[in-house]
Amino acid sequence: MPNPFNQQVIDEFRANNGRVGGYFEGARLLLLTTTGARTGTPHTTPVGFYPDGGERVLVIASAGGAPQHPDWFHNLVANPRLTVEDGVFTYEAEAVVLERAERDAVFARAVEADPGWAEYQAKTARVIPVVALHAIPKDGPPNVNAGSMADALKVVHDAFRRELALVRKEVTEQGPALGAQLRVNCLTLCQGLHNHHTGEELGIFPLLAGRHPELTPALVRLRQEHERIAALLEELRRVVATEDADPGHVLSEVERLTADLEAHLTYEEEQLIPLLTPATAAAPAAWTDPAAGAVE
Repeated sequence: MPNPFNQQVIDEFRANNGRVGGYFEGARLLLLTTTGARTGTPHTTPVGFYPDGGERVLVIASAGGAPQHPDWFHNLVANPRLTVEDGVFTYEAEAVVLERAERDAVFARAVEADPGWAEYQAKTARVIPVVALHAIPKDGPPNVNAGSMADALKVVHDAFRRELALVRKEVTEQGPALGAQLRVNCLTLCQGLHNHHTGEELGIFPLLAGRHPELTPALVRLRQEHERIAALLEELRRVVATEDADPGHVLSEVERLTADLEAHLTYEEEQLIPLLTPATAAAPAAWTDPAAGAVE
């Protein structure tokens, strides 16, 4: 059974689509449900994570610098298949423990972003493992943690709002050089937004156009806004990819993206949510978003 602190975090996380307060407030957090190495029973644990470009996410088995690896790590070594909850999506994943060279490079990125990881490593003789979680592709729409398409749209949008706010905060606090992990965070956000908009263009927009012809002007505007945001994302990618990227320049691009994206999300919610609210608009039946597991 989870300890009382973990259980409180788990309950709050699930009740608020990934948002928690207290110690983990503002942190990137996942719930991992692993299979017990000895018992074979499921165990759910909240862990922090790092984005890694959208194809996978990374978790660090620090246990606060304890002498032993955490139980969830032993479980993943014995049974690499697990369930991941990110507050928006619930998906199956495969855990891969990174080999030493890749582990060292990723851990160095994490230390640059948060020196506390180096303090944990200094406290223990063991090499703190880094684990990559790869989402397992599934047929059909992703498992969105929402009861309707309206709820799903708002949950996804709010996840992007939180991640964008977190990236803004990280850029603001960055020193004179743009850190490697922050570059990854920015690029992962860009890819997630691109995937989300692609999913809307292929799924929800055609669905609504067929059912609500009167929505045509709004859908035209939304598609135009997608093009505008795509241009901003491409510019952010270009700036972030520059070897000597200036954090001040990156921040200005992030703020431009933030302003345009918030206006777009708000307008989209105003136009679409009323049409998606009826009980007949069940999320699993029509929601299409190829960003499953990539909203971080």
